[in-house]
Amino acid sequence: MTPTAFALILLAGLIHASWNIAAKKAGGDSRFAFFTSFLMMLFWAPLGWWVGRGVVPLWGAAEWGIVVGSGLLHVAYYVTLLRGYRKADLTVVYPLARGSGPLLSSLVAITLLGERISALGAVGIVGVVGGVFLIAGGPGLLRAAHDVQARARVHKGMAYGLLTGAFIASYTVVDGYAVKLLLMSPILVDYMGNFVRVAVLAPVVLRDLPAAGSLWRTQWRFALLVAVISPVSYVLVLFALREAPISLVAPAREVSMLFAALLGGHLLGEGDRLARLLGAVCIAAGVALLALG
Repeated sequence: MTPTAFALILLAGLIHASWNIAAKKAGGDSRFAFFTSFLMMLFWAPLGWWVGRGVVPLWGAAEWGIVVGSGLLHVAYYVTLLRGYRKADLTVVYPLARGSGPLLSSLVAITLLGERISALGAVGIVGVVGGVFLIAGGPGLLRAAHDVQARARVHKGMAYGLLTGAFIASYTVVDGYAVKLLLMSPILVDYMGNFVRVAVLAPVVLRDLPAAGSLWRTQWRFALLVAVISPVSYVLVLFALREAPISLVAPAREVSMLFAALLGGHLLGEGDRLARLLGAVCIAAGVALLALG
């Protein structure tokens, strides 16, 4: 992994943890996903036009197919993530989503796309996944909680986290294919996908405009924050994918858990801080090995 890719991933991780905390505090659903996608489309329109004015008209079926597929996967990912945040703790949903996603995408990249990984890189992946497991609660996730409601909440968090991870793996492979093999602009892959997301989510808002308006008045600040910073995080990752293999970039993204462990636990008051910090150390070590490998 090049130093440039590593630096991009570190910055992306800090931004990613920040916007996930904002999304958790918003407590939104599919309508919140629409708000953020719509605001992304508006806020980033000048940059999207500037980058795409001479490129988008030349796109063929492959490029548009990637945009539509990526947009649909991102919708499924975001809606599932938000639902998980409403049903369970961020410190369960987020780590499992972030841990299972790169593991799956790395396996796909190695087995289907022919990427190779060194022994150090393989150990790094293990370190990242193990750290995520500790942050999510460690062995306690495998033992039933004594409290029935707490057990149900943990199980819901695990289910939503793993499902979100599957969507993360899917869009990582699709978008990685777009920027590495089709040589599409990372900015355009993300920005044009907004139009797909807005079109898919609009019926949810239009079905009950008064309710959507009420939610907008309480959630617009969180939606605006997510709309402004979340594309920066993901575009940085897509640029990193141009510099390094998917099988290394995807797990290295989990450096965001370092920041989530320090920020999320303090701001949201969730989980065992010691387990989170131990997990963060494992993730940091794993990311360092990925950079070397």
